[in-house]
Amino acid sequence: MNTPTGLTTALAPGKTDTLGLAGPAGHIELLRDAPAGAPRGLAIVTHPQPLLGGSPRHKIPHRLAHALRDDGWLVYRPAFRGVGASAGTYDHGEGESADLLALIAALRAEAAALPLALVGFSFGAYVAARTARALADAGASPACTALAGLPVGEVPAERSYDTPTLPADVLLIHGEADAQAPLAPLMDWARPTRHPVVVVPGTDHFFSGALETLIGLVRAHAARALPPA
Repeated sequence: MNTPTGLTTALAPGKTDTLGLAGPAGHIELLRDAPAGAPRGLAIVTHPQPLLGGSPRHKIPHRLAHALRDDGWLVYRPAFRGVGASAGTYDHGEGESADLLALIAALRAEAAALPLALVGFSFGAYVAARTARALADAGASPACTALAGLPVGEVPAERSYDTPTLPADVLLIHGEADAQAPLAPLMDWARPTRHPVVVVPGTDHFFSGALETLIGLVRAHAARALPPA
């Protein structure tokens, strides 16, 4: 794979720009959110289900990316296969995970000294979970991982997610009334390893009325991985 350089250079502080990466299936479109000062870490924020119109511009990855940017992270929002200008077609999380690993490898090749945060929402949380598992198995875990609305097993839309077990320090956040990725299967999945789950009472898959709570939880978790200002 031919990977271009420049993912962490020529920044537009406080702004969002678009760039690309050569991935396993071709071009990967990236939205990049640069902090006002020198980056203190690198973060990747992944988006919800492409089959339902999910993209990096969905309000939850958008808001998470901007909040992390404001905390000093240089944030990347990759478009999954077939979304925006990204090549390929939907691959049930397998190809999307391979693309995410390619992005991480490219970022680490350019800025190995900066901590890496992996943040995912909905289908993006599933892709990030697969990626976090692969990195942990390789002894190269991100500095922090936070997953919101993680789907497990069969979901009401007749899709199935074979969600792997995860390192104990991965933050899981879920809405109590999530209808798209119900809470009960996640708790069944978490029970054998006693993986903690932060349940936000009374909110749904999209954290309606509780988006600021979600953002605050992710920011606090990610902040622990940042070097001193």
